[in-house]
Amino acid sequence: MSIYKKLHEIQCSIAGLTKDAQGNSGAYVSGNKILGPVRKMMDESGLLLIPEVEQASFERMDYATKQGQKTEMFCHLVIKFTWVDVNSGETLVNKWASSGMNQFDKGYGSALTYGERYYLLKLFHIPTDKDDVDAPRTPEEEATVQTAIANLKAAQDVNTLQQWFAYYQGNFPKIAKDKEFLKEFNLLMKGFNNATAQG
Repeated sequence: MSIYKKLHEIQCSIAGLTKDAQGNSGAYVSGNKILGPVRKMMDESGLLLIPEVEQASFERMDYATKQGQKTEMFCHLVIKFTWVDVNSGETLVNKWASSGMNQFDKGYGSALTYGERYYLLKLFHIPTDKDDVDAPRTPEEEATVQTAIANLKAAQDVNTLQQWFAYYQGNFPKIAKDKEFLKEFNLLMKGFNNATAQG
């Protein structure tokens, strides 16, 4: 059986997953919930998944919270995932971008964990519940979106603005797809671009 057929069998075996963990922007599917069924089928079919970090960049991020100023490390990674069929030696390589932000010693780990989790979700097209970005916001989601917009507005240059967008896109995709958030991001980008052109 080819490596593609084995991966297809895994895809066919997972109908969907419900969100089982809670983060700053709401519920999400945890890494353990994904790895549980996927790892079992990988073992049964003789597949290995080898991750290699090809690129890594780090930047200190300072921002305001209700509790005061906070500093975290923003990490962006390019990860090469290599599937290996241990029986035939056949391989399949995919590259994946991931980002994460956390305390200085945890930003890298957050980006790795996020990257693996969403790579598997998207590779196998695993649906998760409550992913409708047009669904009405809860009060908690409204507050989170407004905080995200405030972080965008606080950006002093286009690079910081883009890093904030990448952070929300990588860690809180529902916020990154929010219409108000996207509108503000595009307006700010236009302002920075106009200022650069005039300068």
